[in-house]
Amino acid sequence: MSSPASRPVPPAAANLLNLRGAVDLSSLKQRPAPAGPSAPPSGTGGAQQGSAPGAPELKVNVTEANFQQLVELSAQVPVVFALWASYSPESAGMLDVLEQVVDSYGGRLVLGAADIEAFPQLAQAFQVQAVPTAVAVLKGQPVPLFQGGADEQQVRSLFDELLKVAAAHGVTGSLGGGAGAEAEPAPLPPLHQAAFDAIEAGDYAAAADAYRQALSDMPADHEAKAGLAQVELMLRLQPLTAQDSEALRTQAADEPDNLEAQFAVADLDVAGGHVEDALNRLVSFIGRNFGPERETARVRLLELFEVVGTSDERVAKARQALARVLF
Repeated sequence: MSSPASRPVPPAAANLLNLRGAVDLSSLKQRPAPAGPSAPPSGTGGAQQGSAPGAPELKVNVTEANFQQLVELSAQVPVVFALWASYSPESAGMLDVLEQVVDSYGGRLVLGAADIEAFPQLAQAFQVQAVPTAVAVLKGQPVPLFQGGADEQQVRSLFDELLKVAAAHGVTGSLGGGAGAEAEPAPLPPLHQAAFDAIEAGDYAAAADAYRQALSDMPADHEAKAGLAQVELMLRLQPLTAQDSEALRTQAADEPDNLEAQFAVADLDVAGGHVEDALNRLVSFIGRNFGPERETARVRLLELFEVVGTSDERVAKARQALARVLF
């Protein structure tokens, strides 16, 4: 790994649902603790080595022994994992900024500082390409934040977005003990709350209806648009079995111009975290085909952009590729 230039990734508010299954954290459960992980670089003095995450401590040094507890804590408050390494000159600065900003949220976030030299399995599980990297975990699901350095305002913007996503998924707890406690987040708009309640109940059709009504009332409601794209994806995936998935992949490989098969595999890839494969699949279909199916594929691709997050780098690349095949 090498430390990249400072390039924080924009907020990934739409990424929560489609990341399900993308990162396998199960291999990190109940592993024996290493014999003394190194302390983080200066700037993280507040982190408590091996602290129990159930206590109101907002900064914890991540070990193999306490990692699973932190993942479980993410059902109460978002946990921000800061993956650092002693060979990375940007690590100390990132950790310092993250610690200060986490403190200011009054216990609504927890920071876990993870030395990937002492805990390399964590970098593998999070599919980290470079350090430092920040990844949040929310209800056991990873939400990428940024690689490299980020200033306080950028981090705060990301955390504000993360807390909105958390609230939409019922994660509104607070551990207390922060330096600058903030007010509780504002309640969701009624239709957004109805959609959230339906998602929690597994009723994606009702959630979709609520988001459609929100868009009917306010067509510029971007969060409703992204939410609708997410739940429609979940509706399409819900009835599929593992056997169905394998059969669909085989069909898509054998019939590259079968639009429904390409749609189905693109859905599976987005849900599994293979975002570039999914988007490239549909761009390629659009490039090969003309007529009504081409427009249908373009519309679905735009919906997947919403699921992934319109500010995601992979979406930006796919937009450029789409423009090339269309024009």
